[in-house]
Amino acid sequence: MDDAISRRTVLTTGGAAAIVGAGIGAGGVSLLGSPGRGPGLWTQPAGSGAQPVGGLHLQFGKDASSEVVVSWHTTDTVGNPRVMVGTPTSGFGRLVPAETRTYRDAKSTTEVRVHHARIDNLAPDADYVYAAVHDGTNPELGTVRTAPSGRKPLRFTSFGDQATPTLDRLKKASYRSDNLGSPAAGDITTAIERIGPLFHLVNGDLCYANLAHDRIRTWSDWFDNNTRSARYRPWMPAAGNHENELGNGPIGFAAYQTYFTVPDSGSAAEFRGLWYSFTAGSVRVISLSNDDVCFQDAGNFYVHGYSGGAQKRWLESELANARADTRVDWVIVCMHQTAISTSDHTNGADLGIRQEWLPLFDRYQVDLVVCGHEHHYERSHPVRGMLDTETRTPIPVETRPDVIDTSKGTVHLVIGGGGTSSPSNTMFFPQPRCRVLTGVGAVDPTIGCRAPRYVLEGAPWSAFRDADNAYGFVAFDLDPGPPGGNTSIKATHYAVNGPYGATSVVEQFTLTRPRRG
Repeated sequence: MDDAISRRTVLTTGGAAAIVGAGIGAGGVSLLGSPGRGPGLWTQPAGSGAQPVGGLHLQFGKDASSEVVVSWHTTDTVGNPRVMVGTPTSGFGRLVPAETRTYRDAKSTTEVRVHHARIDNLAPDADYVYAAVHDGTNPELGTVRTAPSGRKPLRFTSFGDQATPTLDRLKKASYRSDNLGSPAAGDITTAIERIGPLFHLVNGDLCYANLAHDRIRTWSDWFDNNTRSARYRPWMPAAGNHENELGNGPIGFAAYQTYFTVPDSGSAAEFRGLWYSFTAGSVRVISLSNDDVCFQDAGNFYVHGYSGGAQKRWLESELANARADTRVDWVIVCMHQTAISTSDHTNGADLGIRQEWLPLFDRYQVDLVVCGHEHHYERSHPVRGMLDTETRTPIPVETRPDVIDTSKGTVHLVIGGGGTSSPSNTMFFPQPRCRVLTGVGAVDPTIGCRAPRYVLEGAPWSAFRDADNAYGFVAFDLDPGPPGGNTSIKATHYAVNGPYGATSVVEQFTLTRPRRG
């Protein structure tokens, strides 16, 4: 937390001073000072009518120690979008032009323009300051710390299913929220910023824009809420079923694909950004798009099998590459829909994930899977292999609750309490059982989608379920360990209890495996 504060406060000292006189925007920029304090940045209103920099956020490149992308959006055409970047001590000495990508929302016909500035050749484990701007407006400032190179400590966090902050639902003529928002969607962002991770994983269903009357405003609200954190640390997403929007691209993910610039996976243009990987220290993170393999019909339209096997081929190659790289100890998968759930009357576990992904997770010893979709928190024992049954039940390999050897099996975490107004923490089976979605039938007009078919199984893999808290996230603290010894990740599940990011610790456990170098 102290590191996060120090990175942000540099913006009111020497780093910000370098922006003066640089001709950025139409508004005036000057420095204010007082006895005993350094100068602070003050900007006058631009007065030009240009749209401001909106939804400022960061993404890591494939090598998180040297590559960062700065992104923001407008609906108007803007001139000369660019980012100035530098260090806290030397100021803004480098100018990086931004590339603009667009999509036209099929529901509103509004065109959205997202500006992405790719900054490379950065030093590892280093702090930078930056200013994003386009002609006719004032700069928006942020900071970022690159990942370490090699085996060093780091922290990251994760949750899914956030939505946007709101105080009430849509009622009659009262405009509240039609995208499953709640006050907790704002509280949790504050909580993440209090923890101060290097990066944050968003496990799908970001803002539920595909449920909203105004999809553009819903995306904008989500970014406006989260720029409080995402301009200081990359928020790395996975696509969920509620990112699938009718009319927006051939498979419905055009908005998601335009708002984010994530590392290139070499996929075809229509799949760009839907699956990717990056490396931070000794951690390889792999983000997947599960609608490709899930049987459930839960987006705006059914896209099961959309990649024709391309994602699976890439995943196997990526996993093999990660395990062949002796600099990588940890392989972590971020995705939306889940292979485990002990909640009744919700989505359940999807057999498609078990059939397509889990054999690869076993073969290449994936350590951890973080997902959402179910709006609660639960954890599996480490699992390896599956029973030869209709539901392909994952097999637990050990049941120790506190220290878990992930070289023996993969731990699955459902972290879906990111802020949605429909939590499922009160819907657990009294004794752990799992509804497995094994396929779909014809479209059922009463539910507006293909009717799911469920099979009930026991859940011997179930380790922990949080029935008391609707909202929360997990923080992961990596200890690289000594050469020739074990490396570990301490995981802390925090419940978000109220305003100002109030949290309480619900459970802690440690993942461990032999260090590879």
